[in-house]
Amino acid sequence: MPHSSGAGRSFSPPRDPSMPDSREAPQESGQDTSLGTTQENLGTSPRTDGQTISKESLSHALVHSSPEKAKDTQLDCPEEALWTTQADGRVRLRIDPSCPQPPTTVHQMFYQALDKYGNLSALGFKHQGKWERISYVQYYLLSRKAAKGFLKLGLERAHSVAILGFNSPEWFFSAVGTVFAGGIVTGIYTTSSPEACQFIAHDCRANVIVVDTQKQLEKILKIWKHLPHLKAVVIYQEPLPKKMANVYTMEEFMELGNEVPEEALDTIISAQQPNQCCVLVYTSGTTGSPKGVMLSQDNITWTARYGSQAGDIQPAETQQEVVVSYLPLSHIAAQIYDLWTGIQWGAQVCFAEPDALKGSLVNTLREVEPTSHMGVPRVWEKIMEQIQEVAAQSSFIRRKMLLWAMSVTLEQNLSSPDSDLKPFMTRLADYLVLAKVRQALGFAKCQKSFYGAAPMTAETQRFFLGLNIRLYAGYGLSETSGPHFMSSPYNYRLYSSGKVVPGCLVKLVNEDAEGTGEICLWGRTIFMGYLNMEDKTCEAIDADGWLHTGDAGRLDDDGFLYITGRLKELIITAGGENVPPVPIEEAVKTELPIISNAMLIGDRRKFLSMLLTLKCTPDPDTSEPTDNLTEQAVEFCQGVGSKATTVSEIVGKDEAVYQAIEEGIQRVNLNAAARPYHIQKWAILERDFSISGGELGPTMKLKRLIVLEKYKDIIDSFYQEQKK
Repeated sequence: MPHSSGAGRSFSPPRDPSMPDSREAPQESGQDTSLGTTQENLGTSPRTDGQTISKESLSHALVHSSPEKAKDTQLDCPEEALWTTQADGRVRLRIDPSCPQPPTTVHQMFYQALDKYGNLSALGFKHQGKWERISYVQYYLLSRKAAKGFLKLGLERAHSVAILGFNSPEWFFSAVGTVFAGGIVTGIYTTSSPEACQFIAHDCRANVIVVDTQKQLEKILKIWKHLPHLKAVVIYQEPLPKKMANVYTMEEFMELGNEVPEEALDTIISAQQPNQCCVLVYTSGTTGSPKGVMLSQDNITWTARYGSQAGDIQPAETQQEVVVSYLPLSHIAAQIYDLWTGIQWGAQVCFAEPDALKGSLVNTLREVEPTSHMGVPRVWEKIMEQIQEVAAQSSFIRRKMLLWAMSVTLEQNLSSPDSDLKPFMTRLADYLVLAKVRQALGFAKCQKSFYGAAPMTAETQRFFLGLNIRLYAGYGLSETSGPHFMSSPYNYRLYSSGKVVPGCLVKLVNEDAEGTGEICLWGRTIFMGYLNMEDKTCEAIDADGWLHTGDAGRLDDDGFLYITGRLKELIITAGGENVPPVPIEEAVKTELPIISNAMLIGDRRKFLSMLLTLKCTPDPDTSEPTDNLTEQAVEFCQGVGSKATTVSEIVGKDEAVYQAIEEGIQRVNLNAAARPYHIQKWAILERDFSISGGELGPTMKLKRLIVLEKYKDIIDSFYQEQKK
C-alpha cells in the first residue's frame, strides 16, 4: 500500500471525560502522525471542503463534539416492541445474558475510534494518478461539515439522504454526516433506472440526494417533480453542466455547513439513541417491490464490532487492516464491511475505480495489497476465469507447473486443513509458483478472503484452495445487518457458512429427516422492521421475535451452518417431490466447465428441465456478455471435437457440443438421489445472464421469477412436446 505522508503536525484529540476510558490500548508506533496528509490539510482537494483546517478549528470541534455520555447511555421507552415500521420509531434492543454488551450510537463509535486512531490513514483514493489519504481526524471533521451542510439544506429528523454514486470518500462522509445530523442513510444502486430511484427516494422521504455523475443527476432531475420531500441535490465527481436551482457541487455544499453552529449539531447528536433508525437498505426486489430494511444505530455499531471480530478482523492497535472498497455500498455486505467496520477498528479503506468490475480491480489490488478482501461469488469466479485464461495461453511448461503446484496444495489443504506444518513439496510449490500468482492478483499480504451474498460453487472454492487462498463464508441478510454467521481462520469448514456470531442465536424449524429446516435467527443484528410495511414485517418476525429467513439449511454437530437453498426456490414437482435446485445446478456447472449459468425448472411440472448459458467474454466497456466464448469454453469445445469459438456457432447447430452436454447431464443424473431429481430436457440460451438483461440482481443473484417469465416460451416447449 502507498504509505501515508509524514508531513504535518501530530495531533491527539482531547480526552473527553464523558467517554469510557479508551486509552488503555496505547497507539502502536508507525502510525501516520500527520495532520495534513491530504492535499495540504484538505485545502485544495475536490474531495474536501476547500478550506484549510487549522489546529484551532480541530480543537474546537473535538472539544465540543462529544455531547453524549457513552457509558451512561439510557434507552428511553424500555417497553418498546421488538419491531417498528415507522422511520422515527424505536425498538426494544435484544440485550440479554447471551448478549449483554452496552449499546452505542454511531457517533460514540466514531469518537472512540478517533481517540485511538485519529492520526492513522482512514480513506485512500486516487487523485490525478496518485494515492492521497484522509486521516481519521480529517474524516470525522468532514463528516461533521457534511452533517451541518445537510441541516442547512433542511434535512429533517428520520428523513433520508439518498446516495447514488460509486464508492468514494464523499459516499463515506456523506453517510456518516447523515447519521450525525439525525437522518437516515439510504444507498441506491448506480445501475437503478429513474423509476427505481423514484420508488426508493419517495419511500424513504429523501430530503437530499447525493450523486456522483451527470448521468445520475439526470435521473434525479427527471423524477424530481414526483418527490415532494426532496429539497436539494449534491454532485461530487463531475462538475455541474450549468447552474441549477437547489443543485450544489460538493464544495458548495460543504461551505453551507459553516453557517450552522457546532453547538446546534452537538444538540442533535446528544439526543440520538441506539434504538433509532440510521440506515435503510433496500432489498433488490427479486420478488415484488423493494422493501426498506430499517437498521438501528445499535444494529450498525454492534455488528461492526462483534460480527467483524467473528471474522478475525484486527484492530489497528494490533495491525491496521487495509481493504479495497468496490462492491455497491447500497448492499449491506459492502456497507457494513467497508464503512462501519472500518471506523470500528481503524482500518484503511482504499477506493477502487468506478470501472473496477470491468477489469481495473486487479490493478487497485496490486497497488493497495489489502490485508483482507471480500467479494461476491461472481467476483471470485471472474478471478478464477482470468487465471484459467492466462494459463491456457501460457507455455506448456508454465501451465504444467501451475497445475502441479495447485494439485499438491489442494491435496494438502483438503487432507490436513488445520496443519501449520506443510510438507516440503507444498512449501516448494508455494515458493516457486503460487506466491507469484497471489502477488500478481494483489493478494500477497491478504490474510483473509471473504465471500457472501450468494452461493459459491464447490469448483470455485477448490480452485482457490489450490492457490492456498481459503475463502471464508459469511451468512446473513440485509435483515441481519450483514453477518449472523462467520467463518475465519479459527472457524473454518469447507462448503459451510461458518458458525453463529457469538451473542447471536439460531434455530431450525420444520426440520426434515436429514435435519434440514428453515433458518431462524435472533440477536442484536436483527433489523427494526420494513419501512411502512407492517404486513411484511409480521411475516418476517414471529411473535417471539425470531426472524424467519426463508432459507433452508442444516447445522452439523460442531455448529457449522450449511445452506441448502431458499424455501421459496424449492421446486415441488407435480408428483409432490421437493427438489432444492442449487445442488443440481452446481453439479451441472462442475461437470461441464463450458456452462456459465444453469437454472433448474420443474415447479408443479411432471419432470425437471434446465436452462443453460455458456461462458463468454464480457465487453470490456459495458461488461455485457458478448458472443465470444472464453478460453476455457473454447478448450472444452476442442476437447469434444468442435471448432466453435462463439455462442452463436453452437446454439442449435453444434452436435458435438450438444452431445457432450447431454453426456454431462446424464452423469449428473446418475448421481441423483432418485429419478424425480433427473434433468430430462434442457436448452442452451443465446445470451448469458446479466444485470442489464434482468436475469441477475446487483450482487449477481439469479432472479428466478424474471428468468421464468423471460424464457417462458422455451420452458413451455419442454412440456408441450410431452402432450403430443
